[in-house]
Amino acid sequence: MNNELVLQAIEKTMQGMNTFCKFLSANDSGETGGHQSGILISTKAKKMFFTEEELLEPIKKHDARVYWFDGEVTDSKITWYTSKGEIRLTQFGRGFELLRPEYTGALFVFVQVATETYYAWLFNTDDEIQEYLDAFGLTPVETNNLVDVSLAQPAVREQIEINRFLETLDGTAFPSTEEMSFMARSVWFASQIKNRYLSVKDPDSALVQWTDEEYTLFQAVEKSLYGDTIRKGFQSVSEFISLANQLLNRRKSRAGKSFEHHLAAIFDDNKIIYTAQGVTEGNKKPDFIFPSIKKYHDFQFPVEKLCTLAAKTTCKDRWRQVINEADRLRDHNKYLCTLQQGISSAQLDEMKAEKVILVVPKPYIISFPREKRNDIWTLSQFVNYIKTIEEDSN
Repeated sequence: MNNELVLQAIEKTMQGMNTFCKFLSANDSGETGGHQSGILISTKAKKMFFTEEELLEPIKKHDARVYWFDGEVTDSKITWYTSKGEIRLTQFGRGFELLRPEYTGALFVFVQVATETYYAWLFNTDDEIQEYLDAFGLTPVETNNLVDVSLAQPAVREQIEINRFLETLDGTAFPSTEEMSFMARSVWFASQIKNRYLSVKDPDSALVQWTDEEYTLFQAVEKSLYGDTIRKGFQSVSEFISLANQLLNRRKSRAGKSFEHHLAAIFDDNKIIYTAQGVTEGNKKPDFIFPSIKKYHDFQFPVEKLCTLAAKTTCKDRWRQVINEADRLRDHNKYLCTLQQGISSAQLDEMKAEKVILVVPKPYIISFPREKRNDIWTLSQFVNYIKTIEEDSN
């Protein structure tokens, strides 16, 4: 099985203008001795090649430069025969070896990338055929038609978007946390068409899924940049430890900033006003202050309309850092969003005594002691709360 060729075909299908696929008949492959008439293409694909006006002509031809999967390039023709109601791909040139009897039953994938430019593949094993069909949720009876790329499986769209991103890397510099977070969301958007507005409808699920997506992307970038080095091995233990520490430190520093970037994107999608990393007193910087750092320093602005949110991926020991981040809110509730799953009842009691309200994605709440769950907010609750106080401030 040539997995690489199948992936190429899937990616071109996703990127191209139109794609037609069918199983080659004996006549298409030349098994009946008639392949000189070309490959028959279903009229269901006619819009891929001809306008409605062109289809009124008795015979209409278009040039078709075809790049075949084996490196062959043919200057072929796409021909419409009104009398027969047929479309055929013809003129493959002398010495063309791909249309042979052994390709009878092969899956022919024909991708249009420009008006007269095409890529073509022939998949002749069950595994290759199934992999291509599965990528777009097709069954064999749904071939001989245009491929609907909107039906591509999320995992397929995800991998294609990741591959596109990897191609933009220069091979040495690791992307910034902001770029990684943005690309993780972009990859997720491309692979989850139906959930485009999840960050508004369900911020909790969006945060979890974006975080998972970024980890997948991060692993792909690590493999792309360091895979060859790791496979080749190391000249010394110190060389190995140096790279290991470099990767580990990057993972640690990435997680916190990425978490903040995803939260900011959720607030942006929900049209919430905020300041990120605004300076309150001294050099203290809450991760987020609502509605703005300007309003915070305006002592005419009601303190009950102010709010801060700290973002910490884990907070078992570090939650106390948020208590004194904003003097004006010292006697008011402070909010701490975390991805940590599970904190002891004793620590939760300490947080409550210090007016720190924990905010976690809804799926994680079950990891906390049952009797404490009512004191924990979901991200959706927090978003709605901020919307409410901002509306009341207008």
